[in-house]
Amino acid sequence: MRITVPEALTESHVKYDGEAGRAWSAGLPALGERYLEEWGLRLDGEPGHGVVSLVLPVVREDGTQAALKLQPVTDENASEAIGLRAWDGDASVRLLESDPETGTMLLERLHAGRPLSAVPDDVEAMTILTELLVRLVAHPAPEGMRRLEDIAQAMLDDVDEAIKALPRERDRFWLRWCADAVAELVPEPGDRLLHWDLHYDNVLAGDREPWLAIDPKPLAGDPGFDLWPALWNRWDDVVATGDMTRAVLRRFDQMVDGLGLDPQRAAGWTLGRVLQNGLWNVEDGESELGEIDLIVAEAVRHRQRG
Repeated sequence: MRITVPEALTESHVKYDGEAGRAWSAGLPALGERYLEEWGLRLDGEPGHGVVSLVLPVVREDGTQAALKLQPVTDENASEAIGLRAWDGDASVRLLESDPETGTMLLERLHAGRPLSAVPDDVEAMTILTELLVRLVAHPAPEGMRRLEDIAQAMLDDVDEAIKALPRERDRFWLRWCADAVAELVPEPGDRLLHWDLHYDNVLAGDREPWLAIDPKPLAGDPGFDLWPALWNRWDDVVATGDMTRAVLRRFDQMVDGLGLDPQRAAGWTLGRVLQNGLWNVEDGESELGEIDLIVAEAVRHRQRG
């Protein structure tokens, strides 16, 4: 069995990194072979992939099933292994081996074909996700994590310039509103170990536990900053309710209550995620904020005001 790279993964790398992305993708088979040898692994099935990573099902010499994750080192994932090691399998996939130099990790094998998004009842799925998040943020962030205060301040520094690229007054209003909310919270950024990308497709069924979180972008900060991914998840379900504001607030309130958060602070940090997305949009050359972001912002402002 040989390592193959799915064409969709190569296309993704080319989209974001051009020819450098194509070259990196072309080097994946050799990189994978290196770790198969170094860590005593053999291939055990077809590869899977995300936007940036190649995941190979493998078996260790002792017969343990595992997953070899190959990804380029970026600011987002540079601390992934540190975070996974700190959680040590508590509500998250367990890290078995890692090489910080290349970003390669050997992980506990989960059921890739059984994500939390497949659970049909949204309330049940949100309950599972919230219970995982409670356990994840119970851990203090270890040394080496990026800090929310630094990320938030960097966002605030970019607001004035970004506003110039937004022709719609509605977008300019919301970027300012979100920036004001973040500015109030920066002095108390929090010190919990955050996942930063916990949505239904980043929770998989496992054997050791029914559900475990995967693919974190670890960050030290306030748990309120971790709610946004689950608010927009399965957006068709939100639309189908006929009242998007109520549906968003139902999800928001369920997580806030489960985590024991202050609703106003949680709303403020959620607006921080809207701010972050808006700045990313401008950076990518777009001239409007995302419609889902605006709907979420309008909904959580009800909680921000108390």
